Amino acid sequence: MTHNIKKNIAPSFQDRLGVRPDGKDTALITGAEALMRSLEHEGVETIFGYPGGAIMPSYDALFDHTGTLNHILVRHEQGAAHAAQGYARASGRVGVCLVTSGPGATNTVTGIADAMIDSTPIVVIAGQVGKAFLGTDAFQEVDLLGITQPITKWSYQIRRAEDVAWAVARAFYIAKSGRPGPVVLDFAKNAQVEKTDYVPVVVDYIRSYMPVPEVDQEVVAQAADLINKAERPLVLVGQGVELGNAQEELKTFLEKADMPAGCTLLGLSALPTEHPLNKGMLGMHGNLGPNVNTNKCDLLISVGMRFDDRVTGKLDTYAKQAKIIHFDIDPAEVNKNVKADIAVLGDCKDTLKAVTELLKPAKHKEWIDSFLTYEKVEEEKVIRPELYPLGKELTMGEVVRAVSNATNHEGILVTDVGQNQMIAARYFKYSKDRSIITSGGFGTMGFCLPAAIGAAFGRPDRTVCAFMGDGGLQMCIQELGTIMEQRAPVKIIVLNNNYLGNVRQWQAMFFNGRYSFTPMANPDYLKVAGAYDIPSCRVTSRDQLQRAVQDMIETDGPFLLEVCVMEEGNVLPMTPPGGSVNQMLLEC
Repeated sequence: MTHNIKKNIAPSFQDRLGVRPDGKDTALITGAEALMRSLEHEGVETIFGYPGGAIMPSYDALFDHTGTLNHILVRHEQGAAHAAQGYARASGRVGVCLVTSGPGATNTVTGIADAMIDSTPIVVIAGQVGKAFLGTDAFQEVDLLGITQPITKWSYQIRRAEDVAWAVARAFYIAKSGRPGPVVLDFAKNAQVEKTDYVPVVVDYIRSYMPVPEVDQEVVAQAADLINKAERPLVLVGQGVELGNAQEELKTFLEKADMPAGCTLLGLSALPTEHPLNKGMLGMHGNLGPNVNTNKCDLLISVGMRFDDRVTGKLDTYAKQAKIIHFDIDPAEVNKNVKADIAVLGDCKDTLKAVTELLKPAKHKEWIDSFLTYEKVEEEKVIRPELYPLGKELTMGEVVRAVSNATNHEGILVTDVGQNQMIAARYFKYSKDRSIITSGGFGTMGFCLPAAIGAAFGRPDRTVCAFMGDGGLQMCIQELGTIMEQRAPVKIIVLNNNYLGNVRQWQAMFFNGRYSFTPMANPDYLKVAGAYDIPSCRVTSRDQLQRAVQDMIETDGPFLLEVCVMEEGNVLPMTPPGGSVNQMLLEC
């Protein structure tokens, strides 16, 4: 990943000037007030945060802007960062969080790193000690720039009130342009209280920063020619399609050349589940067909995905028989893991359209029919036993499908990390874009609950279904307080198997069943929910499931549904660690 910009040079007056109404006198205001006006200028409506000493002047200024800036008080700063991520992923806008210095700032680091690897646009504004105290180990001082520069697109310390408008405008431009990502503004306390004249600033260009590469028409022609000649093309759909709002361009591209597609975890809702060319999920716990056929296709076309190791498996055996075309906005991703024969750089909304115009209508019936064999095997050995189990114990998959059905497959799926994540991704169905929010590259337990809060504020018109395990819920359980206070309409589904399920599965399969510190003693989640005034229900048998799910969906506001599932259930298929994509295990 090289979507970082690391220049922390104080701007000149002309750089800061941006767009200013000519001849207009402006009254002097504090840097904190300038921050609020700058956020309003960027169209910000929602902020997730937690006040403290070094950011208190900004919170004082925020007091007068509550009519336009809706502040959500989280219960932990990590929750603020994850909520900003959920907001950004659901809405397509930049997520914002506001925190204090020292531990307040460092508590956001996990969310910042998560946002970086999953290309999520957030701006984290953290308080800092005054300029005179920098470097003195003052109370709650920390070198936030030094900590966050490797995991942000840009980190900048605001030391002067006059720099606020410029820094905020630049931060939002960098966060949302090109390949999106996180930006950190370290806001010194003196700059918050000093006076400046405020003028709105617009940043739409930064010298040496090219967020979107120019489309090379010769490369476009080469890619189209390769696709036109292919007999067994396979398209890998990544989150870049969602980030580029290229869902319709993708469909046209696939349909014109009649090409089957597999989706990465983060790209699952870029193509409706029921689209006839959608052959399922790629990766370690993906569907059999697209994984096996990766090593049988003659042309592999990746769109907005980075060939993550959980998708490729063993690189030495990955698609060696195929030519490879890589569509991406970030040149650093090309040839990083898998060597491409053709790299089509640019925004995929533009590049897909350009290549599609040169495609000849084609039919690949025999190739597409080859997926049916694998679909039948997976249906018989994995899917049917998961969705229609013969035993009395509830499976995770049947719970997920019941919830998906209850939303008419129009809900937003938010997951934690582990078995709940993989099973939910597999058995939830997607009919709308931006319908899956999960921690993909970083795998952050505790992500789900605060991210679901953010999603609920980002898309209040949609039902947010938050799936988590008993372990992940307890990582950020304090955010139930945020849900209580805001009455955030998050539907919380706890798949309780009394284990750290994903680790337990690996221990069962690869460590001779030695369950080292994976069994969990859990609290009574219904009592916990009751303490937070959140309606709840516990399901222990199959005959209770449908009614409980319906009650959850029909309840206004939040709801916690605990489902006691099979304790030693496994997520299958599975590519074993270090294995090839065509060596998926269908049983343990």
